[in-house]
Amino acid sequence: MAKIKIPGQKSRKKLEKELDGIFSEYVRLRDADDNGWVRCITCGTAYPWKGTGNLHNGHFINRDERAVRYSEINCNSQCKSCNSFRSGRVHIYRQRLAEKHGEDEIKELERVASMGGNYDCFWLAEKIKEYSAKNKKLREEKGLA
Repeated sequence: MAKIKIPGQKSRKKLEKELDGIFSEYVRLRDADDNGWVRCITCGTAYPWKGTGNLHNGHFINRDERAVRYSEINCNSQCKSCNSFRSGRVHIYRQRLAEKHGEDEIKELERVASMGGNYDCFWLAEKIKEYSAKNKKLREEKGLA
């Protein structure tokens, strides 16, 4: 059966790309202190929450695992060096997550990832709305533009 394209509706790929940007902003805002500085979860180096390109939304479990791609536990601010050039420094990342959330929570995250999963356009569109609102609220609460 052929897929029906509704005029004006974005494709899943476009919605996913849009949510990636919005969710990445959320992670960096969530992790920012009241002055707008964020520490890399693995090396601890501080960067401004936006604008430099040195700060990423680092995934503990690879973002290709869709079941946890947008998990707030799986995603944390990580510097470009650790995330891109040092393969995420997964062993340190896991240790920091266990300190932050506990070993049981990390095991549950790994279990959910192992089950696989996917999402549809409706789910992505709803998450775009949800995280856009969360970003607005965090910027206001922390006084970050």
